[in-house]
Amino acid sequence: MQIDVISDTVCPWCFIGKRRLMRAMAMRPNILFDVKWRPYRLDPTVPKGGMDRQAYMRAKFGTDPMKIVEMHKLIAQEGEKDGIAFDFAAIARRPDTLDSHRLIRWAEAAGVQDEVVERLFIAYFENAEDIGDLRILADIADLCGMDGVEVAEMLESDTDTALVEREDQIAHEMGVTGVPAMIFGGKLAVSGAREPEVLASVIDRVAEMAAQTTPAVEED
Repeated sequence: MQIDVISDTVCPWCFIGKRRLMRAMAMRPNILFDVKWRPYRLDPTVPKGGMDRQAYMRAKFGTDPMKIVEMHKLIAQEGEKDGIAFDFAAIARRPDTLDSHRLIRWAEAAGVQDEVVERLFIAYFENAEDIGDLRILADIADLCGMDGVEVAEMLESDTDTALVEREDQIAHEMGVTGVPAMIFGGKLAVSGAREPEVLASVIDRVAEMAAQTTPAVEED
């Protein structure tokens, strides 16, 4: 079953959603899954070099620091349930995520897309690394078995920039307004970081739909 996950690498709920999806798939060991990660840029206006995250958060959510603290606390509590140690206070930069999405695109061809997505989330949310930094991205690629030197060279060019921007545009044109958004077998879509049990039930439904449309094999 193919699952298309539309997400952004600076979206904490996408990190939570990824962990929950993995748990849901583990509940259905009899099904072979093919997860594909699709780009979505929550804020394409962020400059190429990124910006100070505290300033960004104040501009987006208001100047009341307690509002942001409480929001982070809620997300962190949810993350703990899935083994995520969010460290929002340590994150200094709000990066432009275009380059991280280019890396994810190349990781699919290398067969390590899921690993790269996981390491990007860990790098940003747990280790407070700047995933807009080409050196960080190249290191992540290298850790996942890709050629870090080759990836660095590609990141310094505009390779696949237009393709990633187009995919992001298509997601918006499809009506995706929040992420994560998961499309199961091209049949059912789920928005948000739903509980594993909910996702497992969606998997069951899509499997049933696929079985109903599969023509019966005649026996001689």
